[in-house]
Amino acid sequence: MTRMRTAPLTGPLAAAIVAAAAAAVLSAGQAPPASPRALQISHSARELAPGEAVLLTFTAAAGSLTAVRGSAFGQPFTAYEGRSAGTWHALVGIDLAARPGPASVEAEARLADGATLAAKVALKVGPKSFATRSLKVAPEFVTPPPAEQARIERERLLLNRILSAISARHLWDDGFGRPVDGEVISLFGARSVYNGEARAPHRGIDFRGATGTPVRAPARGVVVLAEPLYFSGSTVIIDHGLGVFSMLAHLSRIDAKPGSLVLRGDTVGAIGATGRVTGPHLHWTLRIGAAAVDPLSVLAIAGAGQ
Repeated sequence: MTRMRTAPLTGPLAAAIVAAAAAAVLSAGQAPPASPRALQISHSARELAPGEAVLLTFTAAAGSLTAVRGSAFGQPFTAYEGRSAGTWHALVGIDLAARPGPASVEAEARLADGATLAAKVALKVGPKSFATRSLKVAPEFVTPPPAEQARIERERLLLNRILSAISARHLWDDGFGRPVDGEVISLFGARSVYNGEARAPHRGIDFRGATGTPVRAPARGVVVLAEPLYFSGSTVIIDHGLGVFSMLAHLSRIDAKPGSLVLRGDTVGAIGATGRVTGPHLHWTLRIGAAAVDPLSVLAIAGAGQ
């Protein structure tokens, strides 16, 4: 009996058979297996809109990731290793001034064997509307007197220098929490009108509270500023690492010292009414790189900082 040998299929016929097999898998409701050398990117967010924080997750079936860098919504990021083996994360922000429309996440990862992987994900930033708030404050906080101009400019440069310094290590291992327990009385992004004059949008949130109420560090970090400023009053800024900062403003008392490491929940000051205010409250600004984001969007992300 003669056995027949079948030669392997090549050329257009082979390609057609492979394509037909892939189509059959998809028609059965199953996705074809991912390439073992592919970098997978997923995201978690309250919504994709201006002023929102987004938690990116990176994984690869090929092996252990040793570093991940890239850009998201037009801003660079450096990822950090997650608690799950082989998983990395990046906390990124969509700036309040971002325009709705197409956006992307681009990343390059390095593997333990020295190989590199790259991936790009297309996203879409949706529209978002913000309320308008009208406030009555002391006239010198709307039109500062000439004698204060040098101080205001000096503080502006100081804040720019502090908030543009990117420390290499992420410190918020146990995530973020509320700095006080009071209700939110002024929302992020509100268009601000002071004494009838339009000013910049509100780039933080305000919490109700009585003077002297302790203010907690929202997350682990290093105190990089603890002093009175013209507009924000007595202020504490905490560097959480990788370009993430918290600013806690209008304090009646500062309990933190520059250079000190604070843990989530440590007391760093007390609610007050210093600077440009209408009464006692706590203002919390959260910056991710150059993006100002709603702190509540960080608190809403499941597993933020994990």
